Amino acid sequence: MHLAQLNVAHLIAPIDGPELADFVAALEPVYAIADSAPGFVWRMKRSDDPTEVIVHEYGDDLLVNVSIWESREALWNFVYRSPHLELLRRRREWFLRTAVPYTLMWWVPEGHTPTLGEAMERLESLRTRGPGPEAFTFKEFYEPGASEPSLP
Repeated sequence: MHLAQLNVAHLIAPIDGPELADFVAALEPVYAIADSAPGFVWRMKRSDDPTEVIVHEYGDDLLVNVSIWESREALWNFVYRSPHLELLRRRREWFLRTAVPYTLMWWVPEGHTPTLGEAMERLESLRTRGPGPEAFTFKEFYEPGASEPSLP
């Protein structure tokens, strides 16, 4: 099994606006780090343009990222132990605050690439029912096939 993840963020301005210039400039180097990170498997993208964002039907102000990793540790290391962490620390400069979950994970069979619709359904599940085997977080993490979260 591989670990899929989705994170969403509501932009404070249009993606091509000056308020997001630093964020857009950071996309190419951060994607390069992710794409070459140990344990990285796949990320959703429309083209090879490193600054392109995924266009979808959920609103122009919603930025989405879907990726697959070999393990929890591989994803954790990219998110919190790579230059990505600096962007994460600056997220309030570019994204609106939210009181609902904006990131989640779930297990997928090796070779499966989830659709954005599948990922968004799981986000809705996390938001309405809380963490479970079908949608969970680093804080309440479920191992493959587990019915209860694992201890940190």
